[in-house]
Amino acid sequence: MSGAVESAREGDVLRITLARPERRNAFDGALIAGLHAALRAVGDARCVVLAGAGPSFCAGADLGWMAASAELDHAGNVADARAMAAMFRALDRCPAPTIAVVHGHAFGGGAGLVAACDIAVADPRTVLSFSEVRLGIVPAVISPYVIARLGHAARRWFMTGERMDGVEAHRLGLVDVLADDPAAAAAELVEALLAGGPTAVREAKRLVTEPGDDDALAARIASVRTGPEGQAGLRAFLERREPPWRSAPS
Repeated sequence: MSGAVESAREGDVLRITLARPERRNAFDGALIAGLHAALRAVGDARCVVLAGAGPSFCAGADLGWMAASAELDHAGNVADARAMAAMFRALDRCPAPTIAVVHGHAFGGGAGLVAACDIAVADPRTVLSFSEVRLGIVPAVISPYVIARLGHAARRWFMTGERMDGVEAHRLGLVDVLADDPAAAAAELVEALLAGGPTAVREAKRLVTEPGDDDALAARIASVRTGPEGQAGLRAFLERREPPWRSAPS
């Protein structure tokens, strides 16, 4: 695991922390590789909480890394972008639900992380921006996840590079929950996620990330309903008792 990213399992929860506080957790090759590795190691975790150490969640791209990228040829830049795209896809398609705990600044790719997580909790004073055009570049790699969140509104924010606060990000749908204490709000969401069946929660996420036709959806519900978790959950409900995943220690 890269020193730029810390990953720790706490019971059913995998906590991933961007750990370059002296650089406001700005992206460089090590952070991208470390985050990708942490996401590939989710295993049977029932929830992933992504946070940033220090005063900011993620301030976008590291200046030194950007300077090095400017010296790369077209093929080198493509390789860099593909590595970042693979990391974002791993976050978007992480089988366990993901919660971003956002504070301070979330610029460029940092705002992309917010968009790619399933649930984003932010301090109202957080400052977010898709600032790439101010540097003469574009938010290409993160665009699918931001557009999925913002829809048509992405046009304005991509083209102007304006800053928004957490309140505006919440109004637009980039942030799901506003809280003066984002970590505490995230803890409540973790408990809500752990109240569901582990398989059911993962399959519920797949309904969004991997939609199917009527036949595929019917097969999915049948598979979950007839599986051991579904059977145990239904029996517990009918017998008015807690399902096994709630009575077992997390």
